[in-house]
Amino acid sequence: MKKFFAILVLAFCITVLIIVVNFNEYQKNQRQVNNFNREFEEYNKEDVLGVDITTLINKAISNNEKYGVQKDENGLYIDDGKNSIQIYITMIINGQTYPMENINKLGMDSFTSYFGVIKFRCTNISYHDETSKIASMTFESTQY
Repeated sequence: MKKFFAILVLAFCITVLIIVVNFNEYQKNQRQVNNFNREFEEYNKEDVLGVDITTLINKAISNNEKYGVQKDENGLYIDDGKNSIQIYITMIINGQTYPMENINKLGMDSFTSYFGVIKFRCTNISYHDETSKIASMTFESTQY
């Protein structure tokens, strides 16, 4: 009877230990996701300068490269549902929306020289369902 009770207590302790370890891992992952999102969500405000947009685009491209996000035939990153980030810029001058890859292809220096002091605002932000990480952000120029 004592053996049975000892085995039962041991099984209970192992189960509790597994639950605690899994919970700690979950909390660690949540902190990482929150910290990751915070880096991008700080741009979710009314007055973001074009200079800040270039920084954000560089962060997004760096993230996509880090996670090996694939590109399509047009050189645009493909949403992987987990770690990919896409930044879109809508210009009020012509009403067109440009993906970050097009801006990067034309050159960040050119974008900064033309739009560095132009104000933008974040009009849309979306998250990946699987990881809760930021999936895309859309910015719109608020002046010309």
